[in-house]
Parts: sequence; structure tokens; C-alpha cells
Amino acid sequence: MLVLFDVDGTLLETRHAGTRSMHDAACELFGDTFTFDGVEIAGRIDPLIWSDVARVNGVDDPESHHERFRAVYARHLARRLAQKNRVSLMPGVTALLKRLSEADGVVLGLLTGNYPETGRMKIQAAGVDPDIFVVAAWGSDGGTRRDLPRVAMDRHRVIKGRSVAPGEVLIVGDTPHDVDCARACGCRSLAVATGTCPRRELEGCGADLVVEDLSDTDAILGWILGN
Repeated sequence: MLVLFDVDGTLLETRHAGTRSMHDAACELFGDTFTFDGVEIAGRIDPLIWSDVARVNGVDDPESHHERFRAVYARHLARRLAQKNRVSLMPGVTALLKRLSEADGVVLGLLTGNYPETGRMKIQAAGVDPDIFVVAAWGSDGGTRRDLPRVAMDRHRVIKGRSVAPGEVLIVGDTPHDVDCARACGCRSLAVATGTCPRRELEGCGADLVVEDLSDTDAILGWILGN
């Protein structure tokens, strides 16, 4: 079984350090009037966020500026994450990751809209070793979030030497985008209401299980493992 976790709002909370660092980067590159108003952030992959904010702000040929934006964003994020008490883990995350890492036949992974360098920064800042996640599909690995489950499954095959069927993959996230990418690829989904999306919205988007948070370790682990 492959269990793939989203990062922001699911594993951890950065107190908006990511969005603010993106804004810092855009203002540094294009001026202080750059705005993120009207652009959806939660649950979306970073390259698409950049594309949308660039369009809203009238940036010509956003793709030609993408790598520069990405690098400056990483620099600003590192600065913000260095501030004391900036990042915290969501309830139950530590215990659930430990139990899953000890469970037979379970491979831990990530499926996130973050770039790899900034996603790893956030996880490290929360006090978790990002290398416990054997497989990762990042926001820069596909054109949309729906592409990422297949990326993760392909990487699982390369790393572990065996294929994993979609039905053996669980995606854990806090937005309808996480649920949607799971459903689109035939994977299971566990939605957690620790992000900005209310529980009633998660319940209405077809998640296989919705919980307030991940703190009931035994119940959640039992559901994941089918016990």
C-alpha cells in the first residue's frame, strides 16, 4: 500500500509563510503593486498558481519568468521559515506517521502542489525528516494535480521494484483538489478538515473518509489498513 500525504493544511501549518513568500518574490521581481487577489491557492500546484497570478497581473509570457520566480520564492520562504515557531504539525500527524512507517507493506509518500525544494523546507521546518517519505510527486511533476498520482505510482515501481495498483493507493489531503485527483485515478482518499476547507465541503466532494483531524490514530490506522 502507498499512502500519499499532502503537505500544507494536512501535515503542517506554516501560518501562510508559503503564500506570503510567493508574494514577496513576485513583488521583488515585478514591483510592489503585484497582487494575489482572486487567485485560488489551497490545494493547487505551484506552477499553476504562478501562471494565474502572472496572468492577473499582466505579466507577459509567464513561463519565461517561472524559474526565476521559483528561485526567489525559495529564498524568501527559507527566510520566513527561519522565524521561531513559524511551522507546526497538525494534530495526530506525528503518531500516524510513526505507526504507518512501522506497518508491514506500507510505503509513505507525498503528493503535494509544492515544488520539491520548498516542500522539503516546510517539512524540515516542522521537525520531520522528509526522507521518511519514500515516494514523492511534486507540483512541478505534472500539468495538473490529476497527473500526480500516476507520477507517484511510477516512482513507487522504480524505487520498490514492483507496481502498485490504484486501489492500493491512499491520498490524504485537506481540499477537494486532493479528493478529485484520487478519484480521477481510481485511488482512495482520506480528507482531513485541518486546512481552509470546511468538513461539510469535503463530505460533499466524494472522499472515502472525512475526519476533523488525524488525532484518532487507532481508528484512522485501522481504516487505512482495512482492519
